[in-house]
Amino acid sequence: MLPRTAGSALDEARRALAASGNPEARREALRIWADLVDCAIGDVLLAREQPISPALADRFERAVSRRAAGEPLAYVTGRTGFRRLTLASDRRALIPRPETELLVELALERVQRGRAVDIGTGTGCIALSLALEGRFGEVVAVDLSADALALADENRQRSGLPVVLVRGDLTAPIASGAVDLVVSNPPYLTEREWTSLDPAVRDWEPRLALPSGADGLAATAALLEDARRVLRTGGCLALEVDAMRAVEVARRADALGWTAVTVHRDLYGRERYVLARRSGEP
Repeated sequence: MLPRTAGSALDEARRALAASGNPEARREALRIWADLVDCAIGDVLLAREQPISPALADRFERAVSRRAAGEPLAYVTGRTGFRRLTLASDRRALIPRPETELLVELALERVQRGRAVDIGTGTGCIALSLALEGRFGEVVAVDLSADALALADENRQRSGLPVVLVRGDLTAPIASGAVDLVVSNPPYLTEREWTSLDPAVRDWEPRLALPSGADGLAATAALLEDARRVLRTGGCLALEVDAMRAVEVARRADALGWTAVTVHRDLYGRERYVLARRSGEP
């Protein structure tokens, strides 16, 4: 009996994923294999005729089965890309999205020095990107979930970037007047919106990171209130928000005395970010 090859395993995986209704079966089969053996997708294509061990074939089949059952790709492979980073990803934290990459860019356009705080850090993607791309004296990552902080710590160790991890609720652990930049992608869905999410999100990603009160604005409203306490005068707040609520968030920021309040669109043209400065008023 001829040994099994990488190509035959990939073909079987593509068929299994396609049968589950996956519209990108071939690409995802390649991605799962590449991450499993820690190589580039181009290398996978060049190695189709190479024989593989039964143990590797079994690991690959189990990973493909998980994906075919609906588990998010980033959880199946255990890794995800974010800006210049490759991060560990699993069910302890929300999967970083491309929209959040632009939040980091907008924040860095305004502040690159001093002390930065990432609220609701999850995987640590925002905090680690700020530490890598900015020139901050300190970057602090806060999360209420001990599990999420453990995952962020794994990514901190993987990257070697100097981020301080703190467990706490939003800005509560941060001292007054001690920060130049607060960045957050907080929970921003209503309960009804959460229940109507695609099962690939609702059934797999942590609920703590998604709904936030009856109007979806509980966490955002709390940040608008307390970030004024922790920021120095002239410091910047950068928030990712639900596209349907960006104007309302900006209105609330104005009412609370924030200055230079601006709404920004994501790559799809949706109003996704609200940025503001702390005025000199208390």
